[in-house]
Amino acid sequence: MLATALNTAKYPFFDLLEVVPDVDLSFRKYKPLRPVRTGNSLPGFNLRSGYNNWQHFFNGAEIHGPIQIRQLLNKPLVISFYSPQWQQHGVDQLKQLNALQTEIKANGGNLLIVTPEKEAALEKLAWDNSLSLNFYFDADHELAQSLRIYSDADPIWNRFSGIDENVPLAATYVLDTNKQVVYDEPGLDLERSIDGKDIVAAVYQAGLSNSLKRSA
Repeated sequence: MLATALNTAKYPFFDLLEVVPDVDLSFRKYKPLRPVRTGNSLPGFNLRSGYNNWQHFFNGAEIHGPIQIRQLLNKPLVISFYSPQWQQHGVDQLKQLNALQTEIKANGGNLLIVTPEKEAALEKLAWDNSLSLNFYFDADHELAQSLRIYSDADPIWNRFSGIDENVPLAATYVLDTNKQVVYDEPGLDLERSIDGKDIVAAVYQAGLSNSLKRSA
């Protein structure tokens, strides 16, 4: 009798009917990322003109000036995604693109780096590496989702260790003036790096096609 009383005190009796399931728990179905590839079109691709969406650097120093979105999109556009979560791989990719920018512009293209949010660390990164790059802040991942390199249904930490925040893939694309993808490196394999020659070739061909259409 005493043992029964102690057990009852230690493990109080409850009715199973009192257990109420938590109906607020949301279930998100897994849907793997399927990045946009060469040949796909992005008719809805657009950039916001708000001042807070942009940050420009020249030789590591921040500069200020008007945002010419129309001029940016009137030429083939190299667009690459960066996040501090990609650590040294991301930094190396920025440095590679920075070194490639002169060739991109010489072949009639523009370069834009897209990152989720504005951080003070970006200014130090640009200064330490003498970057001359234009950054666009895609806070709501609109661009990343349009390219299918970001999704809540397939968080990036499912694919790569050392990532503790869901960010877009470290992808790089070239878009022609019709917003069609003419080069893709979706960043699914961190052992691979972007191919500078292929990027410049894609920019050149896209620019040439655009010139021929205008002169026709």
